[in-house]
Amino acid sequence: MSTARARGPRRRIRDGLAVRLMLAQLLVITAGAVTLLGTAFLVAPGLFSDHLARAGAPDEETLGHVRSAFTDALGIALPVGALMALAAAGLVSWVLVRRLVRPIEQLADSADAIATGRGEVPVPVAAFSSEMRQLSDSFEQMARRLADVDSGRARLLADLAHELRTPLATLEAYLQGMQDGVVPLTDESWDTAQQQVDRLRRLSSDVREVAAAQEHALDLRREPLDMVESAASAVALVEPRAAAAGITVALVPPQVPTAEVLADRDRIGQVLGNLLDNAVRHTPPGGRVDVGVARGDDQVTVTVTDTGPGVPAEQLEAIFERFHRGDPSRTADGSGSGLGLTIARAVVVELGGRIEASSPQGTAGGARFTVRLPALGPPQAT
Repeated sequence: MSTARARGPRRRIRDGLAVRLMLAQLLVITAGAVTLLGTAFLVAPGLFSDHLARAGAPDEETLGHVRSAFTDALGIALPVGALMALAAAGLVSWVLVRRLVRPIEQLADSADAIATGRGEVPVPVAAFSSEMRQLSDSFEQMARRLADVDSGRARLLADLAHELRTPLATLEAYLQGMQDGVVPLTDESWDTAQQQVDRLRRLSSDVREVAAAQEHALDLRREPLDMVESAASAVALVEPRAAAAGITVALVPPQVPTAEVLADRDRIGQVLGNLLDNAVRHTPPGGRVDVGVARGDDQVTVTVTDTGPGVPAEQLEAIFERFHRGDPSRTADGSGSGLGLTIARAVVVELGGRIEASSPQGTAGGARFTVRLPALGPPQAT
């Protein structure tokens, strides 16, 4: 009912637009016709009489008869011609008005459909003018983006519900077991419950980051940043945990003293931290993770290489999607939220760069993640 009430006024508005444009055209045409008739009746008889006098008319009676004939002919021909011109101009104006109004009506219908929640709607191609084509193209892009946002929100909610199921089920089982006396109240059981709570907290935080990234609402404070220093800090932060797991994390000596970019210090630390956490989590004891920084002519490259099981070629792009769980060997302990790489890519793209994954040997061993960011300033000597 509300939709029908909304469409009624819009239909009346669109009809009013066509009528008003037509009336405006007719007003212009009528004004032109009246001006033409008035000017002709005021000027033409005098000019005609003057030319007759110069031509030497035989007598006054003949001159009056010729003048009367001219006036009668002018009085009949001009109004008839004006009416025919008015009719022809009105017809042409109506065709042009309909060509102009029809795509606007169709765009309004598409807007009504989008307002009711239907994102996949046909958008008319308005070929009346370049401005109308631009309006149609912009509207189509908006409709497509809204549809993508809606479908992405639906997928995010479905993925989130799936990811919440496991920690909630674990917590429920432990709490029920503790209540029934089946699960003893030991440090181990409390640690397990606390791990699930931490996982839920991390998941909620990462979901908030992903939502902000999808809406391009990440808070970025750009400043000159040395990627060599940032990489060294990220390695230092993850090194104790990696050493406890028997994994070596090292910064490959860079070929340049500094490699500056214009970026957000905290966000870059988040990106490198996510990449290193991902690499350490998927690297078996005794393996190693190497971090390298290189400076090109116009970009700075950071690589994170691990000696884990590698990534299948068909999943090198999919691993950046939310909650990707394509290869169990790359989800070793299930401690990640499944959003780290998604957030890393969103941050890097917002900073004008790109992030890629490669695994030269496939699942035979080793994965490499490469971050490329626009360099700041000219390259320095080695």
